[in-house]
Amino acid sequence: MNFNLFKRNGRNGKHSREALKKILLVDDEATFVKLTKMSLEQLGPFEVHTETRAREAISAALRFKPDFILLDVMMPDGDGGQVAAQMQEYEELKDIPVVFVTAAVKKDETGNRARRIGGRTYLAKPIRAEELVECIEAMSEVSAA
Repeated sequence: MNFNLFKRNGRNGKHSREALKKILLVDDEATFVKLTKMSLEQLGPFEVHTETRAREAISAALRFKPDFILLDVMMPDGDGGQVAAQMQEYEELKDIPVVFVTAAVKKDETGNRARRIGGRTYLAKPIRAEELVECIEAMSEVSAA
Protein backbone atom coordinates (compact mmCIF):
# COMPACT_ATOMS: atom_id res chain seq x y z
CA MET A 1 0.00 0.00 0.00
CA ASN A 2 1.21 3.49 -0.83
CA PHE A 3 1.10 5.31 2.50
CA ASN A 4 1.73 8.66 0.78
CA LEU A 5 -2.05 8.65 0.39
CA PHE A 6 -2.33 9.32 4.11
CA LYS A 7 0.10 12.24 4.37
CA ARG A 8 -1.43 15.44 5.56
CA ASN A 9 -0.30 18.94 4.72
CA GLY A 10 -0.13 22.11 6.74
CA ARG A 11 0.11 22.83 10.46
CA ASN A 12 -3.44 21.88 11.32
CA GLY A 13 -3.24 18.36 9.81
CA LYS A 14 -5.68 19.15 7.01
CA HIS A 15 -5.19 17.79 3.52
CA SER A 16 -4.37 20.26 0.79
CA ARG A 17 -7.50 21.08 -1.23
CA GLU A 18 -5.95 20.42 -4.64
CA ALA A 19 -4.78 16.91 -3.64
CA LEU A 20 -8.24 15.68 -2.59
CA LYS A 21 -9.80 12.72 -4.38
CA LYS A 22 -13.51 13.23 -4.90
CA ILE A 23 -15.65 10.33 -3.71
CA LEU A 24 -19.40 10.02 -4.32
CA LEU A 25 -21.10 7.79 -1.74
CA VAL A 26 -24.62 6.66 -2.65
CA ASP A 27 -26.41 4.71 0.11
CA ASP A 28 -29.82 4.93 1.75
CA GLU A 29 -28.53 4.18 5.28
CA ALA A 30 -28.06 7.61 6.88
CA THR A 31 -25.84 6.37 9.70
CA PHE A 32 -23.56 4.47 7.32
CA VAL A 33 -23.32 7.52 5.05
CA LYS A 34 -22.51 9.91 7.89
CA LEU A 35 -19.89 7.67 9.52
CA THR A 36 -18.29 6.68 6.23
CA LYS A 37 -18.01 10.28 5.03
CA MET A 38 -16.47 11.37 8.33
CA SER A 39 -14.03 8.43 8.43
CA LEU A 40 -12.87 8.76 4.84
CA GLU A 41 -12.31 12.51 5.15
CA GLN A 42 -10.25 11.94 8.31
CA LEU A 43 -8.20 9.02 6.94
CA GLY A 44 -7.28 10.14 3.48
CA PRO A 45 -7.15 13.06 1.15
CA PHE A 46 -10.82 12.73 0.23
CA GLU A 47 -13.71 15.07 -0.36
CA VAL A 48 -16.84 12.95 0.06
CA HIS A 49 -20.20 13.95 -1.39
CA THR A 50 -23.16 11.87 -0.30
CA GLU A 51 -26.49 10.97 -1.85
CA THR A 52 -29.15 8.84 -0.16
CA ARG A 53 -31.43 8.28 -3.18
CA ALA A 54 -30.60 6.01 -6.09
CA ARG A 55 -32.68 8.12 -8.47
CA GLU A 56 -30.44 11.14 -7.71
CA ALA A 57 -27.11 9.30 -8.08
CA ILE A 58 -26.51 10.15 -11.73
CA SER A 59 -27.32 13.84 -11.39
CA ALA A 60 -25.14 13.99 -8.25
CA ALA A 61 -22.27 12.37 -10.16
CA LEU A 62 -22.68 14.78 -13.09
CA ARG A 63 -22.61 17.78 -10.71
CA PHE A 64 -19.85 16.58 -8.36
CA LYS A 65 -17.59 14.93 -11.00
CA PRO A 66 -16.16 12.30 -8.63
CA ASP A 67 -12.95 10.35 -9.08
CA PHE A 68 -14.57 7.29 -7.49
CA ILE A 69 -18.12 6.09 -6.67
CA LEU A 70 -19.25 3.90 -3.78
CA LEU A 71 -22.74 2.65 -4.64
CA ASP A 72 -25.16 0.64 -2.51
CA VAL A 73 -26.60 -2.34 -4.37
CA MET A 74 -30.08 -2.30 -2.82
CA MET A 75 -31.91 0.93 -2.04
CA PRO A 76 -35.64 1.54 -1.61
CA ASP A 77 -35.91 3.73 -4.70
CA GLY A 78 -33.60 1.88 -7.06
CA ASP A 79 -31.09 -0.80 -7.85
CA GLY A 80 -27.39 0.04 -7.70
CA GLY A 81 -26.67 -2.26 -10.63
CA GLN A 82 -29.12 -0.38 -12.82
CA VAL A 83 -27.69 2.96 -11.70
CA ALA A 84 -24.16 1.79 -12.57
CA ALA A 85 -25.36 0.57 -15.98
CA GLN A 86 -27.06 3.91 -16.67
CA MET A 87 -23.85 5.75 -15.73
CA GLN A 88 -22.12 3.92 -18.59
CA GLU A 89 -24.34 5.84 -21.01
CA TYR A 90 -22.76 9.17 -19.98
CA GLU A 91 -19.40 10.00 -21.54
CA GLU A 92 -18.36 11.97 -18.45
CA LEU A 93 -19.22 9.09 -16.04
CA LYS A 94 -18.38 5.88 -17.92
CA ASP A 95 -14.71 5.75 -16.88
CA ILE A 96 -15.24 6.48 -13.18
CA PRO A 97 -14.49 3.43 -11.01
CA VAL A 98 -17.61 2.16 -9.20
CA VAL A 99 -17.49 -0.16 -6.20
CA PHE A 100 -20.70 -1.63 -4.85
CA VAL A 101 -21.33 -1.78 -1.11
CA THR A 102 -23.90 -4.26 0.12
CA ALA A 103 -25.45 -5.82 3.18
CA ALA A 104 -26.96 -8.57 1.01
CA VAL A 105 -23.76 -10.60 1.32
CA LYS A 106 -22.40 -11.29 4.78
CA LYS A 107 -18.86 -10.33 5.72
CA ASP A 108 -18.12 -13.90 6.84
CA GLU A 109 -19.00 -15.10 3.32
CA THR A 110 -16.43 -12.82 1.68
CA GLY A 111 -13.82 -12.21 4.35
CA ASN A 112 -12.21 -8.79 4.22
CA ARG A 113 -11.44 -8.95 0.51
CA ALA A 114 -13.32 -7.24 -2.26
CA ARG A 115 -15.35 -9.54 -4.56
CA ARG A 116 -17.24 -9.00 -7.82
CA ILE A 117 -20.92 -8.61 -8.76
CA GLY A 118 -21.73 -8.25 -12.45
CA GLY A 119 -18.08 -7.56 -13.22
CA ARG A 120 -17.80 -4.83 -10.58
CA THR A 121 -15.99 -4.93 -7.27
CA TYR A 122 -18.14 -5.05 -4.15
CA LEU A 123 -17.50 -4.84 -0.43
CA ALA A 124 -19.76 -6.48 2.14
CA LYS A 125 -21.06 -4.38 5.04
CA PRO A 126 -20.04 -3.67 7.69
CA ILE A 127 -17.01 -2.08 6.08
CA ARG A 128 -14.08 -0.67 7.99
CA ALA A 129 -12.89 2.73 6.74
CA GLU A 130 -9.41 1.28 6.21
CA GLU A 131 -10.92 -1.32 3.83
CA LEU A 132 -12.55 1.45 1.82
CA VAL A 133 -9.30 3.41 1.61
CA GLU A 134 -7.42 0.30 0.43
CA CYS A 135 -10.11 -0.39 -2.16
CA ILE A 136 -10.15 3.22 -3.41
CA GLU A 137 -6.38 3.23 -3.67
CA ALA A 138 -6.29 -0.10 -5.53
CA MET A 139 -9.05 0.95 -7.94
CA SER A 140 -7.35 4.31 -8.53
CA GLU A 141 -4.09 2.56 -9.43
CA VAL A 142 -5.92 0.27 -11.87
CA SER A 143 -7.80 3.13 -13.55
CA ALA A 144 -4.60 5.19 -13.83
CA ALA A 145 -2.79 2.34 -15.61
